[in-house]
Amino acid sequence: MGERDGAVLIRIAAPPVDGKANAALITFVAKTVGVPKSEVMIIRGETSRNKVIRVAGRAADDVRAALLATA
Repeated sequence: MGERDGAVLIRIAAPPVDGKANAALITFVAKTVGVPKSEVMIIRGETSRNKVIRVAGRAADDVRAALLATA
């Protein structure tokens, strides 16, 4: 966990095969922010290392703060 150029860096151990890394990312974000997995969406970058996510019903600053608090 950390930040680089204004982006939150999250390292996931799951392999990028068959969507396992994306699923692990969604699970991690949902647990960290305290929302159901169904409220976490990958908006851009599903097949890229760099992703943009959205958490429904949460402000970006609140999500960022929750993620960085685990660093």
